[in-house]
Amino acid sequence: MKTFKPMLMLTALIVGFALCSSAQVILPEVRIVASTYKYLNATDNREMSQPVRMLEFKAASYDVKKSEFYDDDYDGYYISFYIPDGKILAAYDKDGKLLRTAEKFKNTKLPEAVRTAVSQRFPNWRISQDVYQVNYFDHKDQADKTFKLLLENGDKRMKVKLNEKGEFR
Repeated sequence: MKTFKPMLMLTALIVGFALCSSAQVILPEVRIVASTYKYLNATDNREMSQPVRMLEFKAASYDVKKSEFYDDDYDGYYISFYIPDGKILAAYDKDGKLLRTAEKFKNTKLPEAVRTAVSQRFPNWRISQDVYQVNYFDHKDQADKTFKLLLENGDKRMKVKLNEKGEFR
């Protein structure tokens, strides 16, 4: 009986350490290059849905030089990123700098400014479909963001375009 208690305590201690050590999750390393901050600041997607933010972050952190098809002889690369809700076509130079993107996402969470503008101008209409398009250009340090919405009111349908500030185009 005297050897049973220390053996039980030793077993409990070993099991406790084993459970604690297996609970650690090691996340992959993410490297962000300073030039991609211009892209992330220009797209400024804090109000957008998680899939949009995730795909734009993936395009910003992509390293062309580590890809299997990288070759010093080429001046540029076009890389496509896809998810079910959208896609990004990104252009990189031979050094891996993000030059421009063309992005398209369907049925995303709309920013508050867009939702408010639509509800004020078209109070009895509902948004049945939306398309969010972004065109980023490195030399301009800005992104052109457009929301194309399909509005419905009974059997009536209407298409409208807005920018990210809720201004109709």
